[in-house]
Amino acid sequence: MRRFFIEQSKIAGPTIAITGSDAAHIKRVLRMKPGAMIELFDGMGFEYEARIENLTAESVEISIARRFLSASESPVQIIVAQALLKDKKMDTLVRQLTEIGITRLIPFTAMRSVPRPDNKRLAERRKRWERIAIEALKQCGRGHVTEIGETVTFNDLIKMDDECDLKIVFWENESKPISDVIQHINDRHYRKILAVLGPEGGFTEKEIEAATACGFVTASLGPRTLRAETATISACAILQYLFGDMGLKKS
Repeated sequence: MRRFFIEQSKIAGPTIAITGSDAAHIKRVLRMKPGAMIELFDGMGFEYEARIENLTAESVEISIARRFLSASESPVQIIVAQALLKDKKMDTLVRQLTEIGITRLIPFTAMRSVPRPDNKRLAERRKRWERIAIEALKQCGRGHVTEIGETVTFNDLIKMDDECDLKIVFWENESKPISDVIQHINDRHYRKILAVLGPEGGFTEKEIEAATACGFVTASLGPRTLRAETATISACAILQYLFGDMGLKKS
């Protein structure tokens, strides 16, 4: 069933109007007719089965047949803090991290960060990333949209109080894998994890010292040198495997 995003505030009354690009896609690309069923999600955890009732020049009118909670969210909340990357690497990361199931993305600037856009540019990029996250939800079947935070500095990031069960920095100069860093995985319940990944040039020793002083642990992603974006996806997949819903079963 085709999936479309709808703002929760628009779900009121017996008939709802889908407008804009989604309406055009339904009418002109999919050529759907009245009576066809579609699936909606509001990005807040609810999904809907809906029936197309009428097609107008500007909209697609639908009625809600059923509302239900999304069943595709991970049991662990993974917050990813990512140093700003060059070009459109961040766009790709937003899509892939949404698919993997992270809860929140916090961009930040590190000492070796190359991109340093001004506030106007950062606001534009954040809006684009929010759109990309919603588009990714259509494909992957999640019910919660990944929250995109404001860009902060590294020093502000490590001082955030998010009541996380685990705060971890993946660092290229660390030799211990996460399995060595976190002992007795099955004996602890990790419900909220903050994972920090650096820029293309990596973290400085001073940044790592500051992070560990704030309660972070460091872990390796193996002996090979990974591109920054590859490291982020690898780290999140490992965390979902160990603590989420991508593999390891808790005893």
